[in-house]
Amino acid sequence: MQNSHTTTACDLLVIGTGMAGMAASLFAARQGIDTVQVGITGEINFASGLFDLLGVHPVAAQIPVEEPWQALEQLIRDEPGHPFARVGLATIREAMTQFLDFWQEAGYPYRAGGDVNFMVVTPVGTIKPTYAVPHTMYQGTVALNRRLSCLLVDFKGLKGYSARQIALGVEHCWPNLETARVAFPDLQGELYTERMARALEVPETRVKLAAVIEPHLGKAEAVGLPAVLGIHRTVDVLADLQRHFGRPVFEIPTMLPAVTGLRLRETFEQNLPALGVRAFYQQRALSVERLPNGDLLMGVGPEEVEHYVQAKTVILASGRFFGKGLHAERSGIRETVFNLPVQQPLQRDAWHHKDLLHKEGHPLNRAGLETDATLRPVDGRGEVCIDNLFAAGSILAHQDWVRQKCGSGLALATAYAAVDACRAYLKAHT
Repeated sequence: MQNSHTTTACDLLVIGTGMAGMAASLFAARQGIDTVQVGITGEINFASGLFDLLGVHPVAAQIPVEEPWQALEQLIRDEPGHPFARVGLATIREAMTQFLDFWQEAGYPYRAGGDVNFMVVTPVGTIKPTYAVPHTMYQGTVALNRRLSCLLVDFKGLKGYSARQIALGVEHCWPNLETARVAFPDLQGELYTERMARALEVPETRVKLAAVIEPHLGKAEAVGLPAVLGIHRTVDVLADLQRHFGRPVFEIPTMLPAVTGLRLRETFEQNLPALGVRAFYQQRALSVERLPNGDLLMGVGPEEVEHYVQAKTVILASGRFFGKGLHAERSGIRETVFNLPVQQPLQRDAWHHKDLLHKEGHPLNRAGLETDATLRPVDGRGEVCIDNLFAAGSILAHQDWVRQKCGSGLALATAYAAVDACRAYLKAHT
């Protein structure tokens, strides 16, 4: 370590700024654990805003899940190596409850389906199950469930979003849909959802938008818009438009990256420091050293080490390939921070099935870190690699969060369990 580099000491270092990393920092801060977070924040921009718990099981049968808690019990029986089986139902429930409480307090409330999944419309005109939706999307689940007549609106210049395509895609189960394409007030040329969302936080823009949509309302019982109803003031924007139209308004997710992910990122970045989390965003963990007292010394910086973080415990929530927590090479898949063993097919030619759309998914999708019961990474013999290192989120092995539609649930539950394990370690070594 160079003497010119400063060192920040903490009880817990969270590596990663995806959903698992953000959730781990939140849970740790709420438990009074001195926490530092490091990571590149771009990954969460690709969040749809939907909180999936379990949407498909079994994957091979492609059966949509109506009752996620019941399906989780079955998943745990069917796949004992799955991270959900590691943490258990009680932890999954508590993690989801605390996380939803946070969004209520942060001014971006979510609605959960209780014992059943919501069904939501996607921007490509399909319908998918999810456990919780932002308040801006809730009336869409009601409208779909009741098959209400709706007006779906899109905007001239907004690429990748077509109200007509959505209506045609779902007409087999939701026939009472009309569409309209209008000009967004005061913006010309190619539109970007972030710019539109920030513009709608100005009351005058909402008045102008209502004026261009109102002639198309007809007998519609609700109005569906792309997800652009503000960034930080979604409650005000939604309520204002519903007053103008005199009927429910709802958002439909847009193609990613989207405003939905930006809302999550900016809310985390504003609230976590207030809870005591010290954040080094847009930086990576570049080096690691085990100190004589057992602490982990991490070199941190954007490209080269600029400072150090000395942590009593670490949660690795660096994601998979997109988040750069895993890296695929000719010789195999490697974990990029600690060089931990990765559970993976023995031969590269076994990574994928010949059928691109194989019903069970590709073996590569379930590669990741093997852990013990407390989410500490282990080697091929089941031996713990580093006793004060824990893992959470999509980097864990034996899950296919995309096909199982369980990404948020997986992130939250394992983050919560990893924080609990860190707290136990800290208590035992104080």
